[in-house]
Amino acid sequence: MKPSEFSDSADGYRSTSAMASAAKDRIERQISVAMRTTNQGEAADAALKQLQELAQNFHHTQAECGLVGTALDGFAYDLEAAKKKLDTAVENAQAEKFTLHPDGSISYPAGGDKVDGKLPEGGTVTGLGDATASAVGRQAANFDPNPHHRRAQQYADQIADALKEATEADEKWAPKLRALKADDDLTVSDRDWVDVKTDTGGVLKASEDYLDSLKEPPNHGTPKENAAWWKSLTDEQQAAYISVHPDSIGWMDGLPTAVRDEANRTVLAEAHGAAQVELDDWMAKEPDRYTIVHQINPNTGETVDAKERLPETEWKKWDAKRREIQGRIDGMDSIQSRYDNYTGDEATHPYLLGFDNKNLGHAVIAIGNPDTADNVATYVPGTGSNLSSIDGDVRRAEQLQGRAERTDPTHSTASILWLGYDAPQSLLGDATDAKWADNAREPLSNFLTGMDTAHQGGHANSTLLGHSYGTLVAGETMRDHPNLSVDNAILVGSPGVGVSHAGDLNIPADHVWAATAKNDLVNMAPPPAGQAAPLNPKAYWRLFNDHSVMYGNDPTSDEFGGQTFKVGDGHLPGWHGKPMPAHSQYWEGESLDHMAEIVTGGTP
Repeated sequence: MKPSEFSDSADGYRSTSAMASAAKDRIERQISVAMRTTNQGEAADAALKQLQELAQNFHHTQAECGLVGTALDGFAYDLEAAKKKLDTAVENAQAEKFTLHPDGSISYPAGGDKVDGKLPEGGTVTGLGDATASAVGRQAANFDPNPHHRRAQQYADQIADALKEATEADEKWAPKLRALKADDDLTVSDRDWVDVKTDTGGVLKASEDYLDSLKEPPNHGTPKENAAWWKSLTDEQQAAYISVHPDSIGWMDGLPTAVRDEANRTVLAEAHGAAQVELDDWMAKEPDRYTIVHQINPNTGETVDAKERLPETEWKKWDAKRREIQGRIDGMDSIQSRYDNYTGDEATHPYLLGFDNKNLGHAVIAIGNPDTADNVATYVPGTGSNLSSIDGDVRRAEQLQGRAERTDPTHSTASILWLGYDAPQSLLGDATDAKWADNAREPLSNFLTGMDTAHQGGHANSTLLGHSYGTLVAGETMRDHPNLSVDNAILVGSPGVGVSHAGDLNIPADHVWAATAKNDLVNMAPPPAGQAAPLNPKAYWRLFNDHSVMYGNDPTSDEFGGQTFKVGDGHLPGWHGKPMPAHSQYWEGESLDHMAEIVTGGTP
């Protein structure tokens, strides 16, 4: 047997995976773009839908063939270990002129000291795989005056052990490989992506020995350590890690953008499939919506059934869960739509730099490639942000990227939405607690350092943009990491950034820019007053001290010491039923113009 033949087959499956990936990219980046820009109408829409389904087929092929390649490499690794043990036993037996038989038994010649004038006879031994039987066999060989018997038994046992290991490898890997066989249709369903996740877990568990033989990633490594580890791997090893660890590779700061995007696209597809299957199963469990009550018809005296127009409590709980699952699916659909509706402009190509559906859901999405861009802006959203509402935050990143490109067309700009943390979900509850920002500052710091590490030009002009509670996340991160790769900070609609002075953010104060709209109710945010707020004079300090807010000094105040830029007043509270419309209007008009000027290295 030649274990290398399985490694060669693995190379073939990896080539198929790479081909499928290239085909998917060509559909998304070229064919669909050409179709979208040159054709309109019902037929064009139908063709685009079919192209999206074809891209899904190639994506599924990419993921599954990657798993097959890793599985075959793992099988070859296990076989190679058994084969080396076998070869060693065979070589040693042959060196002693023993005779090896096809069934693994070994014949040895007469030898040793004469007993009663005769040489001890030779014989034939068979390997004893059972531990007890093997011990008995070795004991018998040790009592034999023919020393060849002991060594022959030793070699036969080694051969039996090698065959046992090879059999165990075969029994372990055969079902794993059979499980990777695709359905005989051209539809990649949600359950197919759930199967990919299951297949990944199976291959990962079975390939532990093989993966342990590779250079392991650094434990809680820095972005630079992660980058060095990745570069030390061969193409084959990199492909193996992406296939079985897409979730961890996708979040690994310091790795190239294209690598993280490839891994996270698979995680996104798996999570979407799982959520859709969960929703389908949940829909089948819908309880009765209305209470059925018995009433008497006053005209006839008959008992009739009527539906009470108040929903049942159980139905309300069911519907809340339905809306929660559907919201996450909508968020995932909005991310995928960036790829489905890509226009062909490389400057606006989306890259998924992080994704998971844990807790509130997290996603990091770049518009433009931050590895090659001259300017990189990282936007941290605030209160209320989660996977379900991510479409609006991605739009803000897109708007800033587009305005920056028009502001300075001679330099490229990548705009990133960083929702890598659980944001507070309520203004009067969660947002009054700094714990959300405390938990986010280390991940954000690692992300920014990772972007700088992976940048192909050495360093981009980096801007950290925080909005609302996101300004506290940005401020704490800059405050606690003096060597952070940030050149400019933009703070809009801020309740405070965790410091009293711009100089505490570890960049020059004239590179710290802040703005709050006149009609933004965040202007009313008081400093923290403790639990007895109504009786605590500090709760009313804002009325007399114009710069103290919830988390330090107001970044737009003179006392803060940074720069400010002009923004529109914004709509008054209650406009179109919205309680704080001005709080969300920083990505329009002159405010957006000024932010684009800062991001591209200018002055508003």
